[in-house]
Amino acid sequence: QVQLVESGGGLVQAGDSLRLSCAVSGLPFSRSTMGWFRQAPGKEREFVASISWSGGSTTYADSVKGRFTISKDNAKNTVYLQMNSLKPEDTAVYYCAAARTFGPPSSGERAYDYWGQGTQVTVSS
Repeated sequence: QVQLVESGGGLVQAGDSLRLSCAVSGLPFSRSTMGWFRQAPGKEREFVASISWSGGSTTYADSVKGRFTISKDNAKNTVYLQMNSLKPEDTAVYYCAAARTFGPPSSGERAYDYWGQGTQVTVSS
């Protein structure tokens, strides 16, 4: 059974930092492309960042480029999202996603087979 469990969300002020973690079990994590998505109230879920199976390639949404960093630790079966210089518009539920097979980073939801339950990030102004 594949499980993705996010953690690290919370309430912060604008300009602060947070690091989200997603612990993965039940699939060959070292061969899995991983992604982070988010959904704000009243909006559709949107792509945030993705990392290739090897960790050697990443891609980001324009809105977070330069502020967020995605990384993966294959020894710990965990993917991270370091979020710096947070803004109120970053407020959302953040979801971790995993692809069954290895490949390049992807911003499309259809590339991912498994999803976590989400963790809330709230940024106050």
